[in-house]
Amino acid sequence: MTAREELEREELARHIEGRLAGKSGRALWRSLDELSREPSVLEMLRAEFPGLPDLADARVGRRRLLELMGASFALAGLSGCGPGEASETAIPYVTMPAGLVPGVARHFATAVTRGGYADGVLAIHQMGRPVQLEGNPDHPASLGALDPIIQASILDLYDPDRSRTVLKAGRAASTNGMVKALVDRLPALAVRGGGGLRLLTGTVTSPTLARQIGALKRRFPAMQWHRWETDGRDTLRAGAVLAYGRPVDTVLHLDRAKVILAVESDFLDSAPGHLRYARNFARRRRAAEDGRPEEMSRLYAVESSPTLAGARADHRFAVRPDEVEAAVRALAAELGAGPAEWRQGAPGWLAAVARDLSANRGAALVHAGPAQPSAVHALVHAINDALGAPGQTVSRIEPVEADPVDHAQSLGELAADMAAGGVDTLLILGANPAFTAPADLDFAGALEKVPLSIHLGAAVDETAMLCTWHVPEAHELERWGDARAFDGTVTIQQPQVQPLWSGWSPQELLAVLDGETRPDGYAIVRQSWRERFQSKGDAEDLWAEALRMGVVPDSAAAPVSVSLLPGLANRLPLASAQPDGTLTALFRPDPWLRDGRTANLGWLQELPRPFTTLTWDNALLIAPATAERLDLKNEDVVEVNTANGRLRAPVWLLPGHAPDCVTLPFGFGRRIVGRVGRDVGFDAFRLRTLGNLWQLPGVELRKTGESHRLAATQHHQMIDSPDVVRHATLDEFRRDPGFAKRKEPEHSLYPDYEYPRNAWGMAINLNACIGCNACTAACQGENNIAVVGKEEVLRNRQMHWIRIDTWYEGEAEAPEQTLFQPMTCMHCENAPCEVVCPVAATMHDADGLNVMVYNRCVGTRFCSNNCPYKVRRFNYFNYSGDDNRLSMSWNPDVSVRARGVMEKCTYCIQRIRNARIIADRENRPIRDGEVKTACQQACPAEAIVFGDLNDPHSAVSRRKASPLDYGVLTELNTRPRTTYEARLRNPNPEIGEV
Repeated sequence: MTAREELEREELARHIEGRLAGKSGRALWRSLDELSREPSVLEMLRAEFPGLPDLADARVGRRRLLELMGASFALAGLSGCGPGEASETAIPYVTMPAGLVPGVARHFATAVTRGGYADGVLAIHQMGRPVQLEGNPDHPASLGALDPIIQASILDLYDPDRSRTVLKAGRAASTNGMVKALVDRLPALAVRGGGGLRLLTGTVTSPTLARQIGALKRRFPAMQWHRWETDGRDTLRAGAVLAYGRPVDTVLHLDRAKVILAVESDFLDSAPGHLRYARNFARRRRAAEDGRPEEMSRLYAVESSPTLAGARADHRFAVRPDEVEAAVRALAAELGAGPAEWRQGAPGWLAAVARDLSANRGAALVHAGPAQPSAVHALVHAINDALGAPGQTVSRIEPVEADPVDHAQSLGELAADMAAGGVDTLLILGANPAFTAPADLDFAGALEKVPLSIHLGAAVDETAMLCTWHVPEAHELERWGDARAFDGTVTIQQPQVQPLWSGWSPQELLAVLDGETRPDGYAIVRQSWRERFQSKGDAEDLWAEALRMGVVPDSAAAPVSVSLLPGLANRLPLASAQPDGTLTALFRPDPWLRDGRTANLGWLQELPRPFTTLTWDNALLIAPATAERLDLKNEDVVEVNTANGRLRAPVWLLPGHAPDCVTLPFGFGRRIVGRVGRDVGFDAFRLRTLGNLWQLPGVELRKTGESHRLAATQHHQMIDSPDVVRHATLDEFRRDPGFAKRKEPEHSLYPDYEYPRNAWGMAINLNACIGCNACTAACQGENNIAVVGKEEVLRNRQMHWIRIDTWYEGEAEAPEQTLFQPMTCMHCENAPCEVVCPVAATMHDADGLNVMVYNRCVGTRFCSNNCPYKVRRFNYFNYSGDDNRLSMSWNPDVSVRARGVMEKCTYCIQRIRNARIIADRENRPIRDGEVKTACQQACPAEAIVFGDLNDPHSAVSRRKASPLDYGVLTELNTRPRTTYEARLRNPNPEIGEV
């Protein structure tokens, strides 16, 4: 290293130290490496192009480079001299189908399910094929929003690795052969009353499927129906039974809650109804901006492994797994819902939390996630009853799941019966238990003893290869069906395209078991609802309206009134204590892959995980203090030894993780899957057993001396500024409403622009953003952003137009808060990128957008170098050409970029142009809200607002008039059109800073 480079590095180090010293007494940092002045991070800040290999390391000399270039040009010329490819015969429309206009999108309502629960979507069609999903604003679960997994359903539809043919013993076979094998079984089953016949499904909320199963059980009384959902909600069901003696579902009303306690809660990220919950929560958090600071809610979080709810908490308490239940017991005692002796050993903050909850009786609630044991859930019910929450902030309804049972127990019984030879015929619908079942069940070994097993699945997976028959499952966007949402509301699912590969629906396969050799999915679902609609009026009109709206009216689950059974404290299972100095493994689903069924979707593999920002891998997550005690650092490979087995995993230090425990995300490590998801990450299911589904004590870690590179994006596109994220407490905001404002340059060498028509702008509310990455996923789907793969991510070359920067404040062990900031192109008025482009490929348009002219771009990357926000992406290779997705899945409204082209956020200019065409045709201006960017459309928290700055009454103009509005790096006089609203916290003054 030269003396100059050494001086530059020291200068950067001093700058970071100055930032960590804080502004107004606060210190913000993005990673542990930055906090500790890791030299490699300083080097990334110094580098002009962090993703570009050092030219000094190049092994190709000048002469060899010229030789290669000459050969390339010669080959390019030869390729134009040969015969062209034979063209396919194109048959034009003789008569254009009704309602189909080239270039004009059509919307159809349907639903996509996760864990059996429906989220309403609108499928956007171009020329008769779905190309994108948006949330259905009329559906109670989505309210027009989407999460990344739902958005990736469109990619799943067009996945070329989906199952395409019926298999028998792993070899291609005929559909008729499968039907004959099942029908030939029916007489013997009828004689035994269904003895030996088993059905395995996930969570079923479909009324039609539940009706079919009920009819089969009446025909075959000895048939047994088993359930298995890997990341299911058994503990919630068991907790309700403990508390009330019967299962009930709980619906949260976060818009009415002023004080919330989240106990490792998933209400913002994956719980049924999480999109609605996120919206209601965010609206309450924005109360101060609307002039109602007293209505701003307060959120507490108690957890071991970080969650989105914990990141948004005003007070977050990171505790060991055994301390979570102890804290909930102590809280119950403080509120009169448990014996006084439970208060012993309570943490110091708990009494203040209890007083705050009690003071807001009727406006408070407690929620626990599925990883907590049944005892915690029972106590949560008792606490909510003591707080007067039922009928106010929570509602109890009949279970949405059909015939709810304990899934783990149900699967264990099936595995035992298979191993004992008691199962003659097994149908597996949409599940992959050979991969996801608890390791101690040896499900794969037991399955081999079943004479006839039929697997219905979207892909040839681990279970498909072990079954007698595998049947391709039609995608939810290809078939008729129905499903219920978190509150019981039903959506009738209508196919958006003909099955690409002759897939079957679960309803059709069950119809074969009922004797139909050529079942019709439409007729099955239609008949099921005709019977229901006939009692309410004109069945045809009601059917058409339900399809159009995506919601069956008045179909929500009925509310129930339940009372706490006496003696709850005596019925609770004994709490286990973790010995000091030992480790507990926490099994948690990957936020995007969940149980592994989406492992073949490149969008989700490459989408950075919240907190870790990892892509294309999972890692053993550990607290920095625990890692220091064990002498571990990032990317060290350790051997995880448990009583249930062992595995090897790379290490990732996670700020805010509780001490003395490690998190093992499952969903990775697929062995039989498509080309994208194969052999990615490690398989945590190997250590998960029936008795330890969520946590396993007594874990030992052994360093192997090896390392494994992890593609995390936290250090990528770093902004070297101490003032990017601005935040304050509610009291500080009351004292100084303009705390987020800074003095900006008044003069500029740039000429001012005039916008006589529209001046588009965006405002992003950090007080609403929950860091869910829905905006990033929506942008990728809308704008044909390519997947680049792990090696390119490691080179800082991921192509996402929106990144979610994660900032921490405080100590690494227990950050006082976690802040998320979506960062995209700012569309600067004084854009530094425009003046350096030698070919005017990036320029200002008449509406104030900073646009890219792809045909002009020659790949100098000067614009990226001159962008202080680090939001431009360069196609180093032909990423889109290497993408294995079907060509019909690309959005035809947006160009697919080639190698050597720079790209970045366009404010979804294609949507602006479509709206302008309609407005010009109707001789009117574009209305406020008529143009919604993809990120704005998907955001469940309504954190993003877009519109015309020329309209003083537009939503974006009103948002920018807030005293919390500020621009990033405005000291550079860039005058960004995208601005932010500062983050506010509402801490309890009794507790003070966490």
